[in-house]
Amino acid sequence: MQDVLDRVTSNPKFHEFIAMRSRYGIIMSIISAAAYYGFILLVAYDKEFLAAKLGAGMTTSVGVPMGVGVIVFTILLTWIYVRRANTEFDTTNENIIKEAQK
Repeated sequence: MQDVLDRVTSNPKFHEFIAMRSRYGIIMSIISAAAYYGFILLVAYDKEFLAAKLGAGMTTSVGVPMGVGVIVFTILLTWIYVRRANTEFDTTNENIIKEAQK
């Protein structure tokens, strides 16, 4: 088992895979954090914009759909990451392990 592990960790494809997966995770995290912190910054610095009503006679303000949008956006980002992890990442991982077991 240690022999297979050594072959996996010495494989350049493994290191490329780890770097690519880490970059992707960091990028997705930054995008998600930017959405959340952007909304919080709007709450802190532009309350008037968020408090503006959506239309005449409406009680819902701009902030409500924007807040829901942030949540939906991050759920979508999570779905995109999981989909890629369950297809491309898992396939690449399996191929690297198979290659090391030969």
